[in-house]
Amino acid sequence: MYLSKETKAEIFAKHGGKAENTGSTEGQVALFTFRISHLTEHLKKNRHDYNTERSLVLLVGKRRSLLDYLKKKDVVKYRELIKELGIRK
Repeated sequence: MYLSKETKAEIFAKHGGKAENTGSTEGQVALFTFRISHLTEHLKKNRHDYNTERSLVLLVGKRRSLLDYLKKKDVVKYRELIKELGIRK
């Protein structure tokens, strides 16, 4: 599997404060970004995989709504997170 427990814990430790803080908005956005990049690479190889394409669109929408929430809550954290993850907007 592309996302092991160790990788997930590492993502949340880096962006969520600590590995156990899986509910933090920053950690969830970072995890979604990791998953989005993985699905994007998959779709580059498999252009006709429409189920994965749909999953990717839904995941991007979830990430966008979390980013909108973070932007309303704390603009400074929002800007830092976007810069760190390399997300456009």
